[in-house]
Amino acid sequence: MEPADLTKSLARSGERVVELQTALTACKALGPDNGGHGEIEKILYITRQLEACGVTDLTRVDAPDARVPCGLRPNLIARIPGQSTRTLWLFGHTDVVPAGDISAWTSDPWQVRQKGDWLYGRGVEDNQQAIVSMLLLAEALQDRRITPALSLGLVFMADEETGSRYGLEHVLDAAAPFFVPDDLFIVPDAGSSRGDMIEVAEKGQLWLKVSTRGKQCHASTPHKGRNAFLAGADMALSCHTGLAAAFPQQDPLFRLPTSTFVPSKHEANADAINIVPGDDLFYLDCRLVPGVSHDAVLAETQRIADVVAARHGVRITVGVEHSQQGSYTPPQSPVVRALQEAIRPVYNVEAQPVGIGGVTVATYLRQKGLPAAVWACLENSCHQADERASISAACKDAQVFASILMRGECYA
Repeated sequence: MEPADLTKSLARSGERVVELQTALTACKALGPDNGGHGEIEKILYITRQLEACGVTDLTRVDAPDARVPCGLRPNLIARIPGQSTRTLWLFGHTDVVPAGDISAWTSDPWQVRQKGDWLYGRGVEDNQQAIVSMLLLAEALQDRRITPALSLGLVFMADEETGSRYGLEHVLDAAAPFFVPDDLFIVPDAGSSRGDMIEVAEKGQLWLKVSTRGKQCHASTPHKGRNAFLAGADMALSCHTGLAAAFPQQDPLFRLPTSTFVPSKHEANADAINIVPGDDLFYLDCRLVPGVSHDAVLAETQRIADVVAARHGVRITVGVEHSQQGSYTPPQSPVVRALQEAIRPVYNVEAQPVGIGGVTVATYLRQKGLPAAVWACLENSCHQADERASISAACKDAQVFASILMRGECYA
């Protein structure tokens, strides 16, 4: 079968998309950090679909986790051999986030609702559209007994929504020999509604914990205390403006080309309105473009803290809550060029490499020296009420992956 014939057959898979999305959504794959029992039901369903179409090379790479009833977080690697051992790897995560406010949904979030080309339900976009595209591709290859130019590797991961410790991080450590730098790595977990964005870089992530210690007193006699909330608010504003001025570097690869310094979470600081708080705690979310040092940002934040503390007569300390270096895949990498060539005829767009401020599991691949690209055609409704995904986009994404798989070694 020619590549064009395979892509045409995938274009006619709409009914199968609905069937798969309906079954996957009904598997309430919430991790224990999100109040659920894990991903085992969903991974068993995926396994049954792969076995039903004749995929036999299946490897479980489970991570122990006593917090879930089955005692493990399941990860599955499926492989279909091609003419070459060089492999196209696709990565989809099985866990989802909670539904949130049920009253904000038009229908039951755990039962798929169809309206035209759209399917609504928790997880349909994040990340079941990817999982469905992966399964469509495997089924099409097996049903038609096609040996593609490249081998195909499918990784179904747990725990993406709460850190990937039990998911891709575990897989890359426990099953490292599966993955080699010459392979092509695609994570279909971010993108644009036109399919024209290929994510190749992610900013560094630095979360800072800012603690202010003042002196509590009655609000009717504020002169007797040191208002930690007031000093903390001053600190938040000073960081928001001062850090941006101290680190003005720009990188045009990123859609937002500068580093960002955003005061975010704030802890409760008093039990009553008439109490001047003696303690205050907030967090600063910093996303850093390449070339901006985590240590330099930490040092500058503490310098700002010392100035603000002196102004209010309090003590302010700054600590690191979380730190992760940025990641980068060269825009001229084979995987990026392969995607650009495959996207063009399917979506009729010229896809461009970009950087983002968020963090995807592609970071873990890049940290292992595996050049990964993040791409899918997404509405970007994830984590919202009435999350939705396009039936046709699932089919078209599978066509893009099929084109890469069938063209093989032209991606040098």
